[in-house]
Amino acid sequence: MQIEVPSNLKNIDRPIVFFDGVCNLCNFWVRFIIKRDPHKKFYFASLQSKAGRAILQAIGLPDGELNTMIFLEGDQCFLKSSAGLHIAKAMGGWWRLAYLFIIIPESIRNIFYHVISKYRYRWFGKKETCMIPTPELQDRFLD
Repeated sequence: MQIEVPSNLKNIDRPIVFFDGVCNLCNFWVRFIIKRDPHKKFYFASLQSKAGRAILQAIGLPDGELNTMIFLEGDQCFLKSSAGLHIAKAMGGWWRLAYLFIIIPESIRNIFYHVISKYRYRWFGKKETCMIPTPELQDRFLD
C-alpha cells in the first residue's frame, strides 16, 4: 500500500523508518539498519513518539491503531512488507537484492508479514518502554 504524503512534509531531507518502539524484533531491525547505514541516510521514529504520531497523523494514518513498519521516503509512504523492501532498496549494496521480492504480489507478501506481526511479542518479547537511543544516535531519532 502506498500513501501520498502531504506537501508540508515533503521537505523532510531523509527517509524515515517508523517502528514499534516496544517490540524487540522491531528494535533489532532498527539496530540492523543503523549498523549498515554509516552515512546516516535514515531517520527513525517510534510509532509511540510524539513526532511519529504527528507525522503519521499528518499523512492520514490513524493514530494509535498502527502496529506496522512504515517507511516515508520523499513523497511516498510504504506500509508492511512494502516498507521493508523499500528500506532494503534504499540501504543500497547487496541489500538492494531483497527488493526483488517486490515482484511477489503485495497481498501474498503481507500474509507472511501479518503472521510475524501478530506473534512478534510472543516470539521475540516486548519492552515496557520505547528504546532510548544512545547519545551518538540521538540525532537520527525523531522525538
